[in-house]
Amino acid sequence: MVNWGYRAARWKGQGMRWWYGRRLAQISQRPQSWGPRFAASVYALSCGRDLPEQVASLRSLLQFVGVPDRYVIVSDGSHRLTDIEMLRRIHPCVVVVPLVDFADRTLPPAVADYAQLNPMGKKLMMILSIPIEGPTIYSDSDIFFFPGGRSLPELLTANPGQSYYLPDADPAFDEQILTGMPPAEPINGGLIIFGHPPDWSAAMARFLALTTPPTYFTEQTMMHLTLHRDGAKPLPLDRYVMARDDEFLWGDRYAGPEIVLRHYVTPVRHKFWGNWRYLG
Repeated sequence: MVNWGYRAARWKGQGMRWWYGRRLAQISQRPQSWGPRFAASVYALSCGRDLPEQVASLRSLLQFVGVPDRYVIVSDGSHRLTDIEMLRRIHPCVVVVPLVDFADRTLPPAVADYAQLNPMGKKLMMILSIPIEGPTIYSDSDIFFFPGGRSLPELLTANPGQSYYLPDADPAFDEQILTGMPPAEPINGGLIIFGHPPDWSAAMARFLALTTPPTYFTEQTMMHLTLHRDGAKPLPLDRYVMARDDEFLWGDRYAGPEIVLRHYVTPVRHKFWGNWRYLG
């Protein structure tokens, strides 16, 4: 039986994304009442293909969480100059830098090889290069923030130095990296809050010892291993939403003023664009 509600939701999402994408230049200059400033740095790895999501994600953070010290968009190299200029116009806190300039030159050559092989290798290179000095957030472009995001700055200051992760609802790992490791709650790499610089040494040693090429999920697996070894705590899933059990429903089961954010992973990406009343 055809699920017309699901198909209609996908068509709606595609239509809304098209409409938003056609108006990015105007939207990037649209006056908005942003939230208060908060002491943190936010980093995002971005590509030209996902420019509409990046603009919407950034504006939702500025509106519902507040204005960070800096919002650094690391481009994978696929943005046009006009894209970069548009992103910078959204707010003075926005910095756009190419990955080739951002990457730590001291990283092992195997990381650069992974970046050439797989887009998740670029993400690993970027995250390993983040200069963590105080509260630091990494956010994928398919993270959308909601009015409940006003509580996020308080979380950052409540327990200084504490890191947090988003528990995964549908875990996927590179099992080579986890060989011999005890089971632990799966971590999703789409949103990470770093309270201090993590120790990557154990994960990096396993990465460098791989006997086959790293996979799409190698980066997330290294994040999973490192954050658990580092004592990171899980974010509450009722407010930091990772679920996808509404994939085949017309509506968004979780979007609303009470939640902080939702990670709209690929199976539910169309629902990202159902948040029309929150798209500032």
